[in-house]
Amino acid sequence: MTKQFRLGAFLILTLGCFAVAVFLIGDRSAMFHSNYRLNAQFASVVGLEEGAPVRVGGIRKGIVTHLILPRKPDEKVTVEMDLDKTTREVVKKDSIASIRSDGLLGDKYVEVTFGSADAGNLGNGDTIASETPIEISSLIAKTDKILDSAGIAVDNIKDLSGNFNSISAKINQGRGTVGALVNDKTLYTQATAASAALSDDAEALKHNFLLRGFFKNRGFQDSGDLTKYLIARVPAAKPAKSFAYDSKKLFDDADKSKLKNGKTLTEAGQFLEQEPFGLAVIAASSGMNGDSQKDKLLTEAQALVVRDYLVKNFKFDDTHLKTIGLGKSNTEDVNHVEILIYPAGAGASPAAEQHAAK
Repeated sequence: MTKQFRLGAFLILTLGCFAVAVFLIGDRSAMFHSNYRLNAQFASVVGLEEGAPVRVGGIRKGIVTHLILPRKPDEKVTVEMDLDKTTREVVKKDSIASIRSDGLLGDKYVEVTFGSADAGNLGNGDTIASETPIEISSLIAKTDKILDSAGIAVDNIKDLSGNFNSISAKINQGRGTVGALVNDKTLYTQATAASAALSDDAEALKHNFLLRGFFKNRGFQDSGDLTKYLIARVPAAKPAKSFAYDSKKLFDDADKSKLKNGKTLTEAGQFLEQEPFGLAVIAASSGMNGDSQKDKLLTEAQALVVRDYLVKNFKFDDTHLKTIGLGKSNTEDVNHVEILIYPAGAGASPAAEQHAAK
């Protein structure tokens, strides 16, 4: 076999691989499909990027090709989309485009609804109606204010109830006469009932369907769950055994706390079952980038989700299993979870136990 023949064979093989790669990439981005273009206008497209998928009926059938800024401040951002021509039978003039996300922290995409059967067909380059996207961060901020206001109102009513009790005691002791009008039993009963009702409303608001989705995506019912098993710091002593996991492999996404495959934790769970230990700490940390407050909340949720899985699937004394969310890492740009197991006789420090009990 001559040198020229080997060189020619290598070039042919290289070109063949390149051609296959081009077709695979082109197929993914719909380059080789028969497409038509649609437009939609939004006041804000925060998080949406060019190349983002376009879904019709939940199925990926196109991509976002361009995001065009308006010429004037009072105009909207134009989103240009290329859709597969197979969608022409279901996407009509009364279809609506909306910006959605895969979960609370997921990537943004455009969802196009089915049109009605009697609506007209769309032409290439037509503009369809849009739906204003809901900004989760703004919604959570507003809800937090509502919860804070409700809590203050509950405290005020409880204080008022306490004052009524005090006045009632004075009247029972024969002090004063005008107090009888203020401390009427009917009024006191109504105030007590109002206090209880407002407490129930505040608790129900925490379980509102909008907030329930926000918390559920992180693996806990509400933010109070995060402090049940929390310790202040990781013990300084060297653990007898440790298990380390890459968050990207352990969870559906490093930015979420939903377990991808809990069986990954089997070895650690079996060790806790079979070996005596004094203290075990589940420590989760995120990379160096991102919002510090959100990373702190996320890592606390990830540690709690791992703890819940171990407690439900393995038999051991879970009173010695604690959690800590370390938040943003200052040393390495990696998301990981560690299970640190300390020998029998070891335990959480008094400061840690006090913090966990809060």
